[in-house]
Amino acid sequence: MQAFVKQRGLDKEIYCDSAGTIGYHSGNPADSRMQEHAILRGYELNSISRPFEDGDFEKFDWIITMDEDNYQQIIWRDSLQQYTDKIKRMTDFCSTNQVREIPDPYYGGYQGFENVLDLLEDTCRGLLEFISTKNNEC
Repeated sequence: MQAFVKQRGLDKEIYCDSAGTIGYHSGNPADSRMQEHAILRGYELNSISRPFEDGDFEKFDWIITMDEDNYQQIIWRDSLQQYTDKIKRMTDFCSTNQVREIPDPYYGGYQGFENVLDLLEDTCRGLLEFISTKNNEC
């Protein structure tokens, strides 16, 4: 997403961050295999894993989840339903692919990583268009 934001010259207006719903990989960079595949497409994955925090609801305009389990966990954390409108599934922004969630690439071999990157390129374009439209409405 950061690459798409930068490509559109919006990196001063749009801040992207990534967080997991569990802290298992906290403090680690992206999986080395994903980094390899991303580099082949010209993307640099330089974020460090961190767990989602309740303060993220206030800090970010949008909370985007990759799969149904993450979506349900984030919805559960919003127990008072204060932030329901800002919680979205990444696949809500698909334009060419019709999938319900972004799959876990780690057990799908080479093609698993390529498939996830294909899906993310599609959804990131759609998400950026959504954000741009919402910002223009304000």
